[in-house]
Amino acid sequence: MDILLQGASELFTLKVFLFINVGLLIGIIFGSIPGLTVDLGIALFTPLTFVLDPTSAILMLLGIYCGGTYGGSITAILVKTPGTPSSVATILDGHPLAKQGKARKALDMALIASTIGGLISALVLLTTAPQIAKFTLNFGPAEYFTLAIFGLTVIAGVSGDNIIKGIIAGCLGVFVSTIGMDASSAVPRFTFGDYRLLNGVPLLIGLVGLFIVAELFIKTNENANAGGESDKESQAKLNNEGLSWSEFKQTLSTIFRSGLIGTIIGAIPGTGGGIAAFISYDQAKKRSKNGETFGSGELKGIAAPEAGNNGTTGATLIPLLTLGIPGDAATAILLGSLMIHGLLPGPSLFTDYGHIMYAIMLGLIFINIFMFLQGKILVKWFAKVAKVPYVLLVPIIAVCSVAGAFSVNNTVFDIYLILFFGIIGYIMYKMRFSPIPMLLGLVLGPIAEKNFRNAMVISDGSYLIFVTKPICIFFVVLTLMSVVMFMAKKGKSNQKTDNSINLT
Repeated sequence: MDILLQGASELFTLKVFLFINVGLLIGIIFGSIPGLTVDLGIALFTPLTFVLDPTSAILMLLGIYCGGTYGGSITAILVKTPGTPSSVATILDGHPLAKQGKARKALDMALIASTIGGLISALVLLTTAPQIAKFTLNFGPAEYFTLAIFGLTVIAGVSGDNIIKGIIAGCLGVFVSTIGMDASSAVPRFTFGDYRLLNGVPLLIGLVGLFIVAELFIKTNENANAGGESDKESQAKLNNEGLSWSEFKQTLSTIFRSGLIGTIIGAIPGTGGGIAAFISYDQAKKRSKNGETFGSGELKGIAAPEAGNNGTTGATLIPLLTLGIPGDAATAILLGSLMIHGLLPGPSLFTDYGHIMYAIMLGLIFINIFMFLQGKILVKWFAKVAKVPYVLLVPIIAVCSVAGAFSVNNTVFDIYLILFFGIIGYIMYKMRFSPIPMLLGLVLGPIAEKNFRNAMVISDGSYLIFVTKPICIFFVVLTLMSVVMFMAKKGKSNQKTDNSINLT
């Protein structure tokens, strides 16, 4: 109790709260600008924290992290352009709801879900960090592989009406993830003799190309064909109707479930908010009585991914602080920041610097509270983005996309790559393929391949390793249940369609 009080006294200062809010504002801006990333924001502002005390510095960077994770939902809802990879799933229902003239309602839902998801994760970090860290230490290659396979079953839930097309797109994403140098044999794969592809295709490049550049191509083409009418149609119509109390209560169970899903996934190193968002969305769709309305502006379809991806923000710190294992790119940068400030992650961190650790963990709770307050105050300004004609947003989004792509490796070749993936995304749109399964394949492909190979080495080539370990069995059962539940729900949906046709 004494160390908790010491942490509270370290936290409750005007200076610390000021830097928390500065970090949040920076994070929301970086998260809401397509092509920029939370990782980039943390990396850019880490040098500026060198002159700060450890508590202020780390909490400011965590503010950027949490604010950026939430901020990605803003442009995902308003202009169908995800600001961060973890906000891709928010597009599915967020943008359709905004197009119905309910952008304010969608933004309110995203903010509330993000806040509650973040608070759940922060409370879990504060109360159960050592226990969860010990559990995730049991994850080996076989467990990671079965987790990745479970994640791939989400493709069925985000493929729209055509599962076959979704599977094809997912396989294409997995194929793209194999481009580059083979990690085991050091043999180039699908590089076509170009050394610039040896490092593979960065996730940010695929995200920017498939979603942002392709969307620019689509909107530009629509404007050209419709004489500018598409601009008016594509704007998210706004009114003053926010989220009602009854609507919030209807989504509360979805928010809590998704926040817990995000917390569990976030505690596993190497996963991230994107996977948590899609799994949360998939589970919400399967558990909903109105699953067929998902994709057309369902509030639960916004609440689930936002609570899920923000649920990872505190959980990713569990393996980082207790084991020194970063859960994603953002926490890898935070690992360097901790060490720069003399805080070496590991079991001794809580004994040597317990007051700072408790200040940081308590501070994460206040970060989410301040994020809610900033969101409520500034949401009217965020909503004004939807009133800007798309022709004015095109050059801004294009410049940010190119800058974000160039920042990955500082090479012009990456700009060519985003144009290439933009063309692929445009062709997929024309052929009625969803790009989301392809992105999932791109994310989960490397995780599945790497851990499958390592598991085979450990088991001397025996596949029994995937069905003899308790955690593996758990994910295998979840995968089978996920497939069966989706097929059953799809069958009911088809039956309803047939009945409606017969009635007419």
